[in-house]
Amino acid sequence: MEILRDYNLSELNTFGIKVNAKFFIEIASEKDLTELFNSPEFRQNEKLFLGGGSNVLFTKDFEGIVVLNKIKGIEILKEDSENVLVRAMGGEIWHDLVMFAVNRGYWGIENLSLIPGTVGAAPVQNIGAYGVEIKDVLENVEAFEVETGIKKFFSKEECGLDYRDSIFKNKAKGKYFISAITVKLGKINKKNVEYKSLKEYLEKNRIEIHNPKDVSDVVVAIRQDKLPDPKILGNAGSFFKNVYVDEIKLKTLQEKFSDIPFFREGAGIKIPAGWLVEQCGPHHGGASWKEKRIGNVGVYEKQALVLVNYGGASGEELVELAKNIIVSVEEKFSLELVPEVNIV
Repeated sequence: MEILRDYNLSELNTFGIKVNAKFFIEIASEKDLTELFNSPEFRQNEKLFLGGGSNVLFTKDFEGIVVLNKIKGIEILKEDSENVLVRAMGGEIWHDLVMFAVNRGYWGIENLSLIPGTVGAAPVQNIGAYGVEIKDVLENVEAFEVETGIKKFFSKEECGLDYRDSIFKNKAKGKYFISAITVKLGKINKKNVEYKSLKEYLEKNRIEIHNPKDVSDVVVAIRQDKLPDPKILGNAGSFFKNVYVDEIKLKTLQEKFSDIPFFREGAGIKIPAGWLVEQCGPHHGGASWKEKRIGNVGVYEKQALVLVNYGGASGEELVELAKNIIVSVEEKFSLELVPEVNIV
């Protein structure tokens, strides 16, 4: 185990922001954690745990220690005729876990195909797409408490999973290192293809769903069409969360914007953040933010939720763009956009 100094993080964040970490280390096993937790570099500095770097925006050098989770492994813990428990280590690439499942015919996470990042980051964000969230399948999370080095198991309920949120993102932020998760997947067809864009794609292309791989293939095709490859164009996927409103607020909005889209999810009503961004623009409601470029940063041409680094951008430039978008949406709709991306 080697702790490096002044480590370049540009290859470890999908925005491609050029910043350095004062200290840096890769963790390849749970055993490495014990040694790490006892090191002065870890004990005496601010800490940041990284997975795929797909949900972080660096605005400056990190004057602490960055810990990269590279703990690998996927195993089947238990199965019966209907369900299977799969344990995946935190350093696994999330999409690799999805492929592990769909290639064996297991239902549950096929809608979450091609989401960038690692398994360990998935419960932190309660990742979700096309009508499915990880909370729908999560059994437990294994995590080491930073202060004591003790390994703890968190049930799904204890994780406090909410829309793009969990205790690991708020009250327990930075207090635990997630080493593994266990998900409960199904062997019986439980397809979930009612999400609007997914359903429309299936109908338009006359695709029938026979197995989870069919769903996964469609999700991959949709994502590749509307989202840029971060290896080519720096981005972190959706930058903003969708906005939830109550019935009274929805009616007020509909009186002024009759075409405003919305979706009902449980007791909540969701307004797509991408639509809100498209309807606004710089300079008090000018041309849409969509496709707008300002210097080295801009809004992606195919998806208004995606902010991009055209090359050489600083984190501050992206933050400034995000702030201007938030202001324009607030001015037009009296709604507050909240970043989904963690700004460091």
